[in-house]
Amino acid sequence: MNSFPEGKRYNSLTLHLRQKFGHRLQKVSVDAGFTCPNRDGTVSVGGCTYCNNSAFNPSYCSPQKSISQQIAEGIEFHERRYRRAGGFLVYFQPYSNTFASIDKLKALYSEALAAEGVVGISVSTRPDCFSKEAAQLLADIGKNKIVLLELGIESVRNGTLHRINRGHSFETTIDAFEIAKEHGLFTTGHYILGLPGETREDMLSDTAILNNFPMIALKLHQLQIVRGTTMECDFSNFPANYQLFELAEYVDFVVSFTERLRPDLLIDRLAGEVPPAFLVAPDWGLIRYDGILRQIEKRFEERNTYQGKLLNYPF
Repeated sequence: MNSFPEGKRYNSLTLHLRQKFGHRLQKVSVDAGFTCPNRDGTVSVGGCTYCNNSAFNPSYCSPQKSISQQIAEGIEFHERRYRRAGGFLVYFQPYSNTFASIDKLKALYSEALAAEGVVGISVSTRPDCFSKEAAQLLADIGKNKIVLLELGIESVRNGTLHRINRGHSFETTIDAFEIAKEHGLFTTGHYILGLPGETREDMLSDTAILNNFPMIALKLHQLQIVRGTTMECDFSNFPANYQLFELAEYVDFVVSFTERLRPDLLIDRLAGEVPPAFLVAPDWGLIRYDGILRQIEKRFEERNTYQGKLLNYPF
């Protein structure tokens, strides 16, 4: 019988980490001034069509500030909101945070880890920016500190990856996850629900592929049209190409999606959130992630279902 933490009907990463380390771990985002190979011309320009990093950068986060200053301001900000946090993970979030020389990565990560109250790092990056050398660096750090790695899957279809100007193939994604596995890294995959050209049936079938990925956790985001992106222009010109989720539809769909995920796969997030000033569509009102999550959890209860149910795992 599966027993998810605290009576949840899905395997929460947040609760898993709290149980493992005995207290809440709070992420503190920093902007270390990275870019991406599909922005600087290495493989393309313009970046992913859906991406505007300003839409999720906290106010204290700025590459004009040192890593240490951002961490200090971030911890002060979060300590007011999360008084029960027992330690902080420095979250290298904007752009591709392994897209630099190993010496530069080592210096940036070391500065972060030296800050008071920091117990580890969480590094977000693209599959085509993740090398064996970067994996080894993170594995070495992980001998003494907590290290979490996030790799962007986004889609399992090369046609979609090309359409969103991702700049790499799905085969590259597979290779990056294999490298992470070989080095024993705690890896989370990021997947977007609702990219143009992908049907609801396509996405549900993707769970079979995701279940076979060598990852420990999964982060789900519904597609949102963000201001200042190439996708905003495309959406304005060709809205029929997009099948954006309404809130009630998404709540029901993500439950169906989770029913098809292996139950040992930890769930980092079940939905995304963009500040209203940056959001073009869909219009879900002013609801925050916590409110969306409550609706999803209620829907699990109403349907008397749980993560992995359709794989015939007992609850």
